[in-house]
Amino acid sequence: MAAAEKDTADFLDKPLEGQLSERLQALEARFVELERLIADPDQQSDRSRFQEMLQEHGSVAVLVGLYREYCKTMRDLEETRTIIEGGEDADLLELAKLELEDLAANQTTQARAVRMKILDQQVEGGDDCIFEVRAGTGGDEAALFASDVFKMYSLYAEKRRWKIEILSESTTALGGYKEITFAMRGKGAFSQLCFESGGHRVQRVPSTEAQGRIHTSAITVAVLQEAEEAEIQIEDKDLRIDTFCASGPGGQSVNKTSSAVRITHVPTGVVVSMQDEKSQHRNRDKAMRLLKTRLKELQDRQKREEEDALRRSLIGSGDRSDRIRTYNFPQNRITDHRINCTLYNLDRFMLGDLDEMIERLDAHDREERIQAL
Repeated sequence: MAAAEKDTADFLDKPLEGQLSERLQALEARFVELERLIADPDQQSDRSRFQEMLQEHGSVAVLVGLYREYCKTMRDLEETRTIIEGGEDADLLELAKLELEDLAANQTTQARAVRMKILDQQVEGGDDCIFEVRAGTGGDEAALFASDVFKMYSLYAEKRRWKIEILSESTTALGGYKEITFAMRGKGAFSQLCFESGGHRVQRVPSTEAQGRIHTSAITVAVLQEAEEAEIQIEDKDLRIDTFCASGPGGQSVNKTSSAVRITHVPTGVVVSMQDEKSQHRNRDKAMRLLKTRLKELQDRQKREEEDALRRSLIGSGDRSDRIRTYNFPQNRITDHRINCTLYNLDRFMLGDLDEMIERLDAHDREERIQAL
């Protein structure tokens, strides 16, 4: 076993002490309070609130059960040690020593189970998500790279049998994307790809470069967990909805029909617009989905900041120097700067072979979360 792996294993097996113990005690107290509220018939009059309590109760029930088992083992350990310290009966003393060994082993196993459950619960969501890919520094070359990255994610999704739906796109004359927004649906899509958020820098000879010089360009990628219908409630009074004539290719109907929709969420200032569909109704539906997803991301980010657990900003500025990853085509090299990981398989990476990098990012994130316990 490598030294880092041994340190992690030792840490997971340590007794539950300090702030972690205090948080678990508070969680158990909340669980008891929820049980009392759920059993109270008066609480069922507000069905929405009652459902929230049921969901909260269910989300922590397993963890509280594991913690209670651990606490029982700790009490048994103390009682057994007391017997050993004051024991005069030789037979009873021998039995107590054997029991102490078993209890100590159980305590280690149960401490690990509690920590592993906490880690599992810290992984947010897991399935459907929305990508926003935007060209940054580099003009046409950045837009072409944005197109290449979209194809890369599409190929990865195809291998995983996930579905992709383009929500909006803005193309260039050379076939690149100024920006593209698309939904990715499938089991584990968000948990697998949430680490893709940030600035992506490319170093290569553009197809438009006559002198063979290497150019550096950049794009930004944002990965947002798609909001469920019941997760984000939006009141009509909080929305300002504007319609306007769509721009770009599409013939006379595009320019003469007010099919494009812009929705502003007044309390937060979040604005989304959609014009890809000829139907105003469909554009509005897509815009509302995107708005809910962005509001969920805003809500989740604020919550993480309050808990002092936000370790990554979602996207960079699009500047060359603001990046999480570099794609160097002349060297066939892909480097993720967050974990100092370099792989020499960029050709396969661009064809959707992302698994090795994703696994390393996930392992790094897990280590960080373990140390934060």
